[in-house]
Order: sequence, then C-alpha cells, then structure tokens
Amino acid sequence: MNIRWYGQSAFLLRGKEHAVFIDPFGKIESPQMNWNYPPVAGVTADLLLVTHDHRDHNAVDVVGGDPLVITKAGTHESPVGEVVGVSSEHDAVAGTQRGANVIFRFALDGITFAHFGDFGQAALRPEQRLALGDVDVVFFPAGGGPTTAVGEGATLLRELAPRVVIPMHYRTPLIGFLDPVEPFLEALGWPVEEAGAEAEITVGGRKVVKLTLT
Repeated sequence: MNIRWYGQSAFLLRGKEHAVFIDPFGKIESPQMNWNYPPVAGVTADLLLVTHDHRDHNAVDVVGGDPLVITKAGTHESPVGEVVGVSSEHDAVAGTQRGANVIFRFALDGITFAHFGDFGQAALRPEQRLALGDVDVVFFPAGGGPTTAVGEGATLLRELAPRVVIPMHYRTPLIGFLDPVEPFLEALGWPVEEAGAEAEITVGGRKVVKLTLT
C-alpha cells in the first residue's frame, strides 16, 4: 500500500487497482498561516473524500480522473467498496465554533483506514466508536490548535488501538501555525518509523509512521 502525504491532511493512497485522495488543497495565499505547501497537482483518483468545507481541505477540482466525490456522513458505495462517513465536530463544543467534520472509514487492498479530518472533540462518543469499528491505519490531527488537544488525542488512539497511526495537520517548516508533532509522539508513546513524503505502509506491530516533506 503506497501512501503519499502532500501536507496538512492531504493524502493519496494507491492500491493494486484503485487510488483514493483525501482532503486536497489548491493554491493558498495566507500571510497569517505562512502557508508554503505546493498546491496539489498532477494527481488522479477513483475516490475523493473531503472531511469538511475549509479551503485547506476541499479543493476537489485539483484531483483528476473523474473520481467519485464524497463529502457527507452516511454509508456510501464507491469504487473501493463501502465508505462510512461518521459525523463529528471540528471543536469540543458541538461544532458551534468551527462547524462539522466527517471521519471517513474505508478499506483498500484489505487494509481498513480511518481519516479523522479536523476532528476537534475531546473524545469519541459511543455511537461514533461503534460506527468506526476496528481499523488498521488511522490518520489523525497531531497539531492541537483547532483540533483535539494532544493528550486527548493520544488517549483516544490508545482506546481505538489501530496498528498504525499517521500524524497529520501539524506545524512543519512549510506552515507557520499549529503545534509541532513531537509532543503528540511523546504523549502517544508508540515506536516511531520515519519515512519521506511517500512510503509503503504495512500493518504489523503497533507503530507511528511519520511522513516527512522535504
């Protein structure tokens, strides 16, 4: 399973037959965010998932290949099979500050993924946990700020118990907001495997795979 990180929460997953893109962004000019990630370009996918309608997550026009686009909660049929969108919030006050967010659960090449988008709740509600079921790989926001606090996120992940956690949505040399990833890694306390922006992901022992943009 090949996974490429484009920055923020944007990922391309390439399986044997299908490709999935999640939370693409285009050109963003924002002195407040000091945004220096190159726009997503030159990619195609069969399925495109958008967790919420913010400009650093919702640039559906930059992904080619005429993908099926899913932006809402619910159970959906797709080129990769069933996709479950779980309603959640972008903040800890029922979405009253930053609005709604969707956690997407899907499988590709026999590996089950959950992408948490800009999840901001302090914990999963019982019905959300039930809807997610067992997952192998979780993409989780690790930079605090407008998303879940580091300690709360680490507790949530230990309870969810995936095999692999891939941090996202944290401070890097290419953006000037959010917190760095190191406190998240320390709070979670799992072994860390570092890779470049693109890596082959295998599901074995429990670990964090930290992708790095250069």
